Formats: sequence, C-alpha cells, structure tokens
Amino acid sequence: MRADRLLSLLLLLQNRGRMTATELAAELEVSPRTVYRDIEALGAAGIPVRSERGPDGGYSLMDGYRTRLTGLSDAEAESLFLAGVPGAARELGLGAVLATAQLKLQAALPPGLADRARRLQDRFHLDAPAWFRDTDPVPHLASVAHAVWEQHTLRVQYRAWGGTVAERELHPLGLVLKGGIWYAVATPAGTPSPRTYRISRLLSAEATHTPFDRPPAFDLAAYWTDSSRRLESQLHQATARLRISPRAQRLLPMQFGTAGTQALKTAGPPDDDGWTEVNLPVETPSVAVGDLLRLGTEAEVLGPEELRGEVGRVAAELARRYGEPTPGT
Repeated sequence: MRADRLLSLLLLLQNRGRMTATELAAELEVSPRTVYRDIEALGAAGIPVRSERGPDGGYSLMDGYRTRLTGLSDAEAESLFLAGVPGAARELGLGAVLATAQLKLQAALPPGLADRARRLQDRFHLDAPAWFRDTDPVPHLASVAHAVWEQHTLRVQYRAWGGTVAERELHPLGLVLKGGIWYAVATPAGTPSPRTYRISRLLSAEATHTPFDRPPAFDLAAYWTDSSRRLESQLHQATARLRISPRAQRLLPMQFGTAGTQALKTAGPPDDDGWTEVNLPVETPSVAVGDLLRLGTEAEVLGPEELRGEVGRVAAELARRYGEPTPGT
C-alpha cells in the first residue's frame, strides 16, 4: 500500500507541479504527517523533491525530472476503457480522437492486458441518457467546449425557461453531462457567481477570443453537487402523504427518482391488500397534482388537505369530461 502511495505522490508532483502537504494529503486521503514521512522516503530513494517555505511554498520536483514509472496495472487499464462514454465524446467532436487513443493504448499494452481490455469493451457498455427520452440537440456544444478549454469569453443567445431570449457574455468554467443532458457552468460577465445553462437552450454561441481569469479556487464537481442540492431543495417545497398499491410501490422510483426511492425506505407496514403509506417530497401544488395523477388509481393522496382536494377536483373534472359524449358524434 505504501509503495502505491509513494508512486501516486510522485505522479501528482510530476503532473501538477508544486503542491502543499495539505493538498497532497487530501488527494491521497492521508494525514499531512504521513505526507511528510513519504516525502522523506522519496528523498532517501534518490527522487529530487524540492521543498519551499512561505505562503506560496510547497513541494515540487526539480526542473527536468520525470519518472518513467507510468505503466498501467490491470485495474487501471480496465477502468480507463470503462470510463469512456463514446456518445459524449462524439457530441464533443472527439469521437475519432477517442477511437485513435484507444487503439494506441491497446497497441502499447502487453498481449494479456490488451485481451482483458478488449473483453471489458465487449461486455460492458455505458448509456448516459435516461429511458424514454430523446437526447437534446446540442449544435453549439463543440463551440462551448472550445471556449471552456481555451478560457475564452463566450457570446451567446439563450432561451430561458419562460421562453424569453437574452444575449449574454459568459465566462465558461466547465461542462457537465447529467442524465444525457449537457449543461454549461459559466459566470455572466460582470457578476461574481457562476450559473448553470442548458446547452440545448443556446440559440447561438460565438467565441470572442477574449481571455478571462478563471477563479483559482473554483471546483466544478463541488459546484455541481451544491447546485444540485439547492435545486432539489427549491423544487421539493412540500411533502405529500400517500397510500399506494404494490404496483405503485414499483412505479415510485421510476416516476419520482431519488425522492421516490427515499420515500419507500420510510414506508409504513403494508395492510392486508399490500397497500402502504409513504411521505413523498413534491414540487409546487400545480406540478404535484399532475405528477401524482400519473399513478392513476394505484395511489390515494391522504394529505395535505389542500393537495388532496386539488387532486380530487382535477379527477372529478376528468370524470365529467370523459363521461360526456365525444364532440362531433
């Protein structure tokens, strides 16, 4: 284990340059004290690690030093092929590049390892988009990706949820693929905080070739996690108490995602017919009514009373409408 950690430490310094003991400890999931001991071990092994004090200090390798210990283990080679999402690469305009890179990697691997990598490709396939939904058209994705990579300001026309169209200058910080949908995380010029833009809502995207300063502490993965949690808390403004059938218990995770799965984990005991009570987080009443009616007769809203009454009103209107003769007959 320590040998693997020492190699990881060496490769971190080689790939990223100067890093502090705290940063290295976070990457390696050890304590700073362990990092200090590992740095000493690298030095004793003849690795030229340089230490610099001060607020801008840290550890780095002497200029020009590079290790050749970059061979892949079985698990590393397998994970590299498993991590690829060909559809996303094609949308980014990197499909041919990815295919060429995989061919080069296969050619460089020993015969046994190359066979294992090919078996993995034959037996595992990643499909990012969700079921029963076409992928969004993203004609401007490559332009946005180029601006993200080159750190250039982007001038866009964006159609908001309400249908209004606005022109903005954005500082694109990253791209996220969520459930088959592409999003850009970008800071509007002149504002301090990043926002999330759905790529399919871009009507145009033009790189200005004007560079911008990327926030040094920005972490794309951390931003996305926090943003997703905030959105979920804003969407789920109430909790519906439901009585649901065995069939609805199977439907809940498919129709309500994580909220449906969590609701089932806290479900009450089933009655003689297999029906049980659950507490399900829901959106605004107008949205919740439509969502809950998708369960049809497999669910009954017990509360809140306002939501139960609104579902009953809509159900009564549907019964009246479909009880009348079809117009024109």
